Amino acid sequence: MDVKVHWIIEGVAELDAATLEEAEQKVDAVLRDVIGNNPQLVEMLGARAVQGKAYLPGSEEDPENATANT
Repeated sequence: MDVKVHWIIEGVAELDAATLEEAEQKVDAVLRDVIGNNPQLVEMLGARAVQGKAYLPGSEEDPENATANT
């Protein structure tokens, strides 16, 4: 029987970087290395995309700030 499984990996990395872009580049480099060293992620699990967005602490994870902007 053919069965499809839609899966998502979610995480939040905290690291030191001078800019948001630098932080994204650092995470991107690690993820590319992990994917390159684990071909099963693509071959067996069908990984097609990895995406992320850097933000300053508190700007996305502060519930009061989030409700104030709605």
